[in-house]
Amino acid sequence: MRQLCRIDHENRYDLRTCGRVGGTWHSSTTMELSKGANTPIPTSLLAVVISWRSDHTVDAHALLLGSDGSVRGDRDLVFYNAPRHISQAVTLDQDPDPGTARLSVSLPRTESEVDRIVVSGSLEEATFSDLGEVTLTVFAVDGPVAVFTVDDSESVSAMMFGEFYRRDGGWRFRAVGQGWAAGMAGLITEFGIQVDEGPAARQATGPARRGESPARTAAEDATELLRPAASPAGDRSTAVLDRPADSGHRRTGVAADDPAGERAASPRGPGRTTAAANGARTASPGTHPGNAHYRLDENPPAAAPTAPWDRFAEPQPTRQLPGTVTLRRLTTTEPVRLPPPPDPDRADWYRDPEDPARLRWWDGERWTADRRPAARPHAHDCDRCGARRRRRVFGGHHPCSSCAAETEEFLIHWHTRAARLLASSGPRGPEWEALWASLRYQRIDAAAARAALQPAALQYVERRVAFAFADGQITAEEFDEVEYAVTELGLSGPLIDELRSRMARGRALSRLREGDLPAIATPGLHLDAEELVYLDIDATHIRELARGPKHTDGRLIVSTKKLRFVGAGAGVELPWSRIVSVAAEYDTVVVAATSARGGATFAVADPEYLTAALEGALRIAKRLVLAPGQRDSRSIPQEVKAEVWQRDGGRCVECGDSHYLEFDHVIPLSRGGATSAANLQILCRGCNRTKGANI
Repeated sequence: MRQLCRIDHENRYDLRTCGRVGGTWHSSTTMELSKGANTPIPTSLLAVVISWRSDHTVDAHALLLGSDGSVRGDRDLVFYNAPRHISQAVTLDQDPDPGTARLSVSLPRTESEVDRIVVSGSLEEATFSDLGEVTLTVFAVDGPVAVFTVDDSESVSAMMFGEFYRRDGGWRFRAVGQGWAAGMAGLITEFGIQVDEGPAARQATGPARRGESPARTAAEDATELLRPAASPAGDRSTAVLDRPADSGHRRTGVAADDPAGERAASPRGPGRTTAAANGARTASPGTHPGNAHYRLDENPPAAAPTAPWDRFAEPQPTRQLPGTVTLRRLTTTEPVRLPPPPDPDRADWYRDPEDPARLRWWDGERWTADRRPAARPHAHDCDRCGARRRRRVFGGHHPCSSCAAETEEFLIHWHTRAARLLASSGPRGPEWEALWASLRYQRIDAAAARAALQPAALQYVERRVAFAFADGQITAEEFDEVEYAVTELGLSGPLIDELRSRMARGRALSRLREGDLPAIATPGLHLDAEELVYLDIDATHIRELARGPKHTDGRLIVSTKKLRFVGAGAGVELPWSRIVSVAAEYDTVVVAATSARGGATFAVADPEYLTAALEGALRIAKRLVLAPGQRDSRSIPQEVKAEVWQRDGGRCVECGDSHYLEFDHVIPLSRGGATSAANLQILCRGCNRTKGANI
């Protein structure tokens, strides 16, 4: 055990000192592992950081293996061309800090069929001996939990640093430090990946030198295997490239006509494999003393004892997969050989073009090797896994217990990611699409996921509605955003209906204020030339007299030239040039004019609608209609809305309610209040109506 220190401003850990190196730090205990050692780790989200001190670049990758020690398909390899596993269990950081490589490993999201997760790395134009000391650190939420330092690296271009594996219902991490001289292609081939090395790798080799075997064919190159070099101490830290011999024939690196019994240097480079003709063990020049190599002959020497953790003492047959993995870095999208599905932008299970009786996974860009039956074999079987379900006493079948448990566990982590996206970017974008694609890949009903997400989804829609009503104007974008969210999240119920109704009414009033007024026909009314009528409603004119208010019932007519009120024995006409402002106060509308006796107060059934129509008509008459995309001084910027929402905790500051929230000016705009975070607060609809225009 040793103490580690964290340097927050660099977001990395200094494994050698415990002093403060700028910024703030905190410490935690961790387990320092030697080669072959293992330690238990928490079943949580982990970060695996590989660090070194040189200018080279290490490509990190991971393989998800089944109980047989092989991958299930080419999608179980996470590397630079496929940086995210479909189950979200392993993700490669494509933009790490200099001198580091980073993988995120989510053990709770790891599928039950995955028994091990191998963490490895490779170099393109160097070897690990050029890097010097390489350190692998496993971080949990509260700090590092395991550290493995490789300080005796051989001249290999790929290395398996360690592996996560299941044990007694939990997870452990084992430090391995196994090297491969054949590079990344040789490493992943060991675990069942078929590699497409490209045309350059398939070119025919030149004439063999004296003492060498003839050039291999392309088919033989495709079956190339990796065999670790044996040493008396059982060290398996370095693997060398070899080929399987034909059955019934001996394999030797010495030509029959070589009198010296010696083998010429390998074309793969100096320091690879040499052996004497008598079957003795001979060390290659330039190699580590503990990495001598054997030559298979009529009487091979006894194998050296192997370390108990070494799983690669003997070559394993390569498992041929339906597809191949391209190790060349992809700069453009490769053409799809098979025809795409009907909806190529949607990642989902579709009919396999090669086998219509099965479904095949389309990841949004290409067909993968993942397949499943197109229909369940029997009505009593589970739709997801095909297992037979138990019958109910009164008819029907019980749900599949294993699928129910897996679905519940998956939805716990899925809900956390979905809620985080709703709190940041909303239900749009590539991350949101990938979230639902992972759900479809697991064959989990979308209705169950929406039911688990309903509280967070409802809170998101209420927040969007409150933001939209903050400035009293509902734009078309805000209205469409709320409608899209309701449809995308599958929300329904009385509360959602009320929110949609509020948005529809707010959008209608905003259109009236913007000057989008309807023209109606009034055949019984005498109008001036080219005069149009916008509104004709019943209203009550209220006049304040010495003996009290006087109410006169009549018709209120809003036209392009003036505001008219026609009543029994009384009438009012107000040209738009004399009107200064229009405001709704409780159940009345107050119209202010330039002259002392020119104003008027009207009581109507819908004061908000009349106020919006009068504001729109006033803007048209005074040529104050805003251009598309512009807003008036009442607009509240989005950053101010977010600041006020965060400060008030998304609740009414008066009663603490979290429904029907609105942004309110502490000092009303009519009294000179500013549209700033200091002058804004969150109130529910009831508290906002009670406050009104008061301070």
